[in-house]
Amino acid sequence: MHTDTETMPPAVDAPPALECRGLRKSYGHGRVVLAHLDFALAAGEYVAIMGDSGVGKSTLLNLIAGLDSANSGMILIDGVSMSSLDDDAATLLRRQKLGFIFQAFHVLPHLTLQQNVALPLLLNGAPQERALELLAAVGLAGRGNDFPRQLSGGEMQRVAIARALVHRPKLILADEPTGNLDPDTAHEVLALLRQEIKANGASAIMVTHSAAAAASADRILVMSADGLQPLKQ
Repeated sequence: MHTDTETMPPAVDAPPALECRGLRKSYGHGRVVLAHLDFALAAGEYVAIMGDSGVGKSTLLNLIAGLDSANSGMILIDGVSMSSLDDDAATLLRRQKLGFIFQAFHVLPHLTLQQNVALPLLLNGAPQERALELLAAVGLAGRGNDFPRQLSGGEMQRVAIARALVHRPKLILADEPTGNLDPDTAHEVLALLRQEIKANGASAIMVTHSAAAAASADRILVMSADGLQPLKQ
């Protein structure tokens, strides 16, 4: 994992970027996916989470992103408990502070690449010029008027990453961001992701099965039925 000097220590009095306290999630027939999970992500920290399929890694990201709800427990973003906010306030906080990179891209086929990347800016009422800057940063300069059908899988993942980063979110969630990429493209995407995270002082969680991808993070945790534990070297 990365130990270079680009990682700045968080301010002493800074609240964790994210706290999960006693998260529990179960599905039909009592299948427990997460059982009283506790986790904290420091401001400016980039963490990779590994573990067997079905152990709850993607479920954790979905709970943090508000795409699913826990049976019990608390999620705090920048010290704010999401359960203390009404739906509109929680949506606004996530819209402003979160960026989510989906394994399946979720690029909208009827929008151009520029329009896809600009969506978070549009929703936040921000100037949209940065959309073209981010497309260039992911190696798609001059492609803003193209449509997703004209892209390879690796190029669509680049668009998804540009969209997740364009509004400079303070918390980035990445679900298997290299799962559909060839090794060379994966290496480039991981370098870009880390560069953008550190340049914007963001915090990030990446769920991955790839040891090579996990090595780009500041630290690696392994999820099991017992929760999250540091990777044993």
